[in-house]
Amino acid sequence: MPQRPSHIFEEMLAAARGIAAVAIGDKRAPSYFDFSPRGLAGSFIAFLVATAFSAYLPRLTGGPSADVPTSRLLLMAGLLFAVQLGFSALVLRQFKRLDGFVPYLVADNWATFFVTAVSSLLTILGLSGDGAVLLVGILVLVIEINIARLVVGLKGWQIVMLLLAQLVGVGFGLLLAGLVVPIPADLIAASP
Repeated sequence: MPQRPSHIFEEMLAAARGIAAVAIGDKRAPSYFDFSPRGLAGSFIAFLVATAFSAYLPRLTGGPSADVPTSRLLLMAGLLFAVQLGFSALVLRQFKRLDGFVPYLVADNWATFFVTAVSSLLTILGLSGDGAVLLVGILVLVIEINIARLVVGLKGWQIVMLLLAQLVGVGFGLLLAGLVVPIPADLIAASP
């Protein structure tokens, strides 16, 4: 087992190796992550950086949500994150696998960080068309399945239930976000 990282950048490099291992289905993937309280905190820092960058990127690139206040985007992201976590915890509790919640959370936070970095780079380079969105979507699905399989240790049907619960949670979160943080009608009309 690798030595515990002593610096956030060492932790980030180890997590990058872990996400790469998760993406290719390497069974050693969990060994790259720090599941201690310190590692959980580091993964939250990475998640917050990714969320903040995602909220500010539309302003920089002039995307369709450039007119939406950044605070609104951050609030929506936080709400969706909380609801997704809640639904994930409920499913893991039903499977009597709540012990896998922190490892799931650490790996998922780092996955969010690195996937956001990749998708942001594609956007900045002007490669944010349908093909890029499909590629990132497939990458996210593979990573989520492999986090559930390799990091948490769930079986096939449990993985399906976790993913379905997350989809329901995100749908519920979007409904709730629409009520709490209404999206302007002109932005809805501008979306494809």
